[in-house]
Amino acid sequence: MSSKANASGLTPEETKSLATRQPTSEEQAIVGALKDLYSCEPKESSYAVYATNAVFHDPVSIAEGVDKIRAQFNALPALFPRSTIDKFNVLEQPASSTLDRSRSMLVDQDVTYYRDKDPSAKPFKTMNSLLTIERDNSGKILKHVEEWDHNRVTDSANAGFLGMLNEGRKKAFAALSMPFVDQTPPADRK
Repeated sequence: MSSKANASGLTPEETKSLATRQPTSEEQAIVGALKDLYSCEPKESSYAVYATNAVFHDPVSIAEGVDKIRAQFNALPALFPRSTIDKFNVLEQPASSTLDRSRSMLVDQDVTYYRDKDPSAKPFKTMNSLLTIERDNSGKILKHVEEWDHNRVTDSANAGFLGMLNEGRKKAFAALSMPFVDQTPPADRK
């Protein structure tokens, strides 16, 4: 496991050992939207929690703007028609976190992805990840970072030239995939 700080400003070891807490009333809508997205059942209302200029960053892509975020999550059911959220814990944030605790949320989750909708299908992969959510003054998501196994995603800010190349690849992937994805969330298609 890496000793480098993830998006929370803590190491993976630290975030994996944080206590859980109940989401606040302000966080409830975001929790519901995240569960819709990660269960491969996004709805239009799932994207209402994002600011127009929000950024989603994971090890595969960087989606800038709610339309590109929508494209990323609307494409997920094409790859994985079904997923289950096996663990979804909102975490306490210690004072040592670099985030504004009044406008951020950490989530430790396990999601199992399936290549078939059939309930008897075998799991394809279970992913543990840390979600770091940062909100604006109106409570909308400005930044949504998903870090697999709580390990830091690389970009130009933390990995120099190779990070810059990786960041460019992720943005290109998000931009290239967007035109091919139906913008209507799968749950809202008739």
